[in-house]
Amino acid sequence: GCNPLAETGRSKLQNQRAVLNQQILKAVRMRAGAENLLRATTNNKVREQVLLELSFVNSDLQILKEELEGLNISVEVYQNAEETFSIPLVPLGLKETKDVDFTLPLKDFILEHYSQDSSEYEDEIADLMDLRQACRTPSRDEAGIEMLISYFLQLGYVENRFFPPTRHIGVLFTWYDSFTGVPVCQQNLLLEKASILFNIGALYTQIGTRCNRQTQAGLENAVDAFQKAAGVLSYLKETFTHTPSYDMSPAMLNVLVKMMLAQARECVFEKIGLSGIRNEFFTLVKMTQEVAKVGEVYMLVNTAMNQEPVKENIPYSWSKLAQIKSDHYKALAHYFIATILCDHELQPSDDEDQQEKALSQLYDSLPEGLMVLAVLKDKVQRKQLGKAHLRRAIVYHEEALRVCGLCKKLRNIEVLQEVLAAAHKRSLLKYAQQETEDDFLSLIQAPHILPKTEHKLETIAPQFSKVKVKDFFHKLGPLTVFSAKQRWTAPRTICLHPEAGELGFSLKGGSPVQVYCLDPLCSAASAGLKEGDYVVSVGGMDCKWLGVNEVLEKLNSVGKQPVELEVISCQDTAASLHSKSATYSMGMQKTYSLICLAMDEDKIDHTKKAPLKLPFLSWGTKNRQKAASTLCLPSAVAGSSQNKKKLSPFTLLNSESSLY
Repeated sequence: GCNPLAETGRSKLQNQRAVLNQQILKAVRMRAGAENLLRATTNNKVREQVLLELSFVNSDLQILKEELEGLNISVEVYQNAEETFSIPLVPLGLKETKDVDFTLPLKDFILEHYSQDSSEYEDEIADLMDLRQACRTPSRDEAGIEMLISYFLQLGYVENRFFPPTRHIGVLFTWYDSFTGVPVCQQNLLLEKASILFNIGALYTQIGTRCNRQTQAGLENAVDAFQKAAGVLSYLKETFTHTPSYDMSPAMLNVLVKMMLAQARECVFEKIGLSGIRNEFFTLVKMTQEVAKVGEVYMLVNTAMNQEPVKENIPYSWSKLAQIKSDHYKALAHYFIATILCDHELQPSDDEDQQEKALSQLYDSLPEGLMVLAVLKDKVQRKQLGKAHLRRAIVYHEEALRVCGLCKKLRNIEVLQEVLAAAHKRSLLKYAQQETEDDFLSLIQAPHILPKTEHKLETIAPQFSKVKVKDFFHKLGPLTVFSAKQRWTAPRTICLHPEAGELGFSLKGGSPVQVYCLDPLCSAASAGLKEGDYVVSVGGMDCKWLGVNEVLEKLNSVGKQPVELEVISCQDTAASLHSKSATYSMGMQKTYSLICLAMDEDKIDHTKKAPLKLPFLSWGTKNRQKAASTLCLPSAVAGSSQNKKKLSPFTLLNSESSLY
C-alpha cells in the first residue's frame, strides 16, 4: 500500500475522514446514552436537562455530517493533475476501518481445532495482518486493485479455515459508513469481505476520475474504470443483500451503479467530440442524440438520488451535481439541433430523403402544423424552430447555473462554474446572431429530443480469477478436508510393524490419503488404526499434501523397520443450521443489520413481557449444545459425558450487529 504518512491530497482527505469518523462515533455514543437516560428517568428536571443535551448532540452530528459531505464532494483532489476544461467526475471515498489483531484468535483456533503448534504459523498470521494494513491505503492504480482483490480472495481461505458456522472466534471487525460515518461492528467476516468489495469499487472510481480526459486513451481508460466500478458494486449488491451499513444497502448500491454508468456515458460523449465537432448536418445529428442520452441518464440518477431511503444519506451536493449535469447536457442537445436548423439550409446537392430521415429520428413529435420535410425546405420555419431550441437551451443553462449557485459545495468548484458559464454564453451568442424582427411570431415550443446512442455500456463483472493468490495457511492441509466445518480427533501415533512386507491395509483418495480395507487382525489395527482414518504424517514427515503413490513410496522405503504414522479421524459434523441463521446468496452468507431489527422492536407492545430476543446470526441453546464441540482440544475418546452444562443468557449474546 501507499505510505500512510504521505502528505498527498488524497491521503489528507482520508485522514480527515478518519478523524470525522471518530468524532461521529463519540457523538453517536453520547446520543445513545442520553436517549437511554431519557427512557429510564422519571425526574422532570433530569428529563429537561437531557433533552437540552440531546439537542446539542444532534446539532453536532448534523455539522459533522455536513463536513463529511464536504469530503465526499472534494472532487478536484481526485481529478487529473493536468489543466482540463471538463466538468469534474465524482469518485467514492474509501471506507475506513480499525486495526484488527488476528494473532491470538487464530493461534488459539489452530491449537484447538487443528491440534497443531500455533507458534509455527506466526509468520503467516503476520503476513495476513500486513496485507490488511496495506489495504487501508492502496495505490490508485491497477496494483492497488490487485492488492485489494488478493486480500478479498485470501479472506475466502481464512473464512473456510478459521470461521466455523456454529460460533465466533473473537475477531471483531469495525468499518465506518462512507456517507454517514456511523461505525458498524461485527464478528462476522462477511462484513470485512463486503467492505473490501466496496473499496475495490471505490478505488476504480478514483482511477477513473484520475484519467486524462484530454486524450483518447485516457477517456477509454476512464470508461473502462467506471464500468468496472459499476460491476463490482453490482456484484456486492447481488451477493451481500443484507449489509448493516447504509452505504452498502441495496438501494444505495443501485444508485451508485447508475451514477458510475452515467459517468462512463459522459466520458463516451467526450471521447466522440474529442477531435472536435464538425459543423456538418449528420455529425451534429449524431452528437445531438448522444448528448441527449447523457442528459437522460443523469436525470434518472438525480431521480433515484431523491427517493427514500437513499435521499437521507446521499450527499446533497451529489444530487445537485447530477441535476446540473442533466440540465447542462440537455441544453447542449438543444444547442446542437439549433445549429443544424440555423446553419444548414437544404441545398440542391443535398440528399433530401436522408436529411429528412435523420432529422425525424430526433423527434417524437413536432409542434402542431410542422412537418420535417417542410421545416427543411422552409427557411422561416427552420429559423423559428431553431430559435425555439436555442431558447430552451438558454433556459436549461440558466437553471444549471442557478442550482450550482445555490449549493455551497458546488459553488466553490471553479472549473464547474467556468464550463457552465461558457456554454451559457455560447448559446446566448448564437441566439443574438439570429434575426430578431420576427420574434413576436416565435410562439413555437421546442419539442422533446429523443436520446439515442450507438455505444452500449454495461457493467463489467469483477475478474477475481485473474489474480492468483496462495493460501497463507497452506501448511494446514488441503482445504477440502482441513476446514473449520470439519471436526477431527487429535492426531494419534500408530507404530507399524510390517509383516512379511504387508501393511494390513490399503490407501485411497487424493491428499491426504485415507485408510480402507483394514485387516482387523493386523498389527496396525491392534495399535489403534481405524477404517477411514486420514494419514497426516509418516516417520515424522508431513504428508497432508501427498497422494497414495507418494505415501506408499515412503512406507516401502523403510522396509521391515518399524515406522510411526500419525492419523486423525473425522468426527460427526451433522449439526444443522438454525432455521433463522443467515441465509445464503451465490454461495456467500448475508449479514443482518441491527438497524432493521430495531425497527421491528419499536412495533412490540412493551407492556407485555417479551422473551429474550437473539440476533439473527446467533444460535439457540439447543443447537449450540448440538454443534459446539470445537471449543476444547479434540480427544481420541469416542464417548462423551451426558451431563449438560447450563448456558447463561449472557453466553448467547454477541456484538456482531452492534453499531459501535
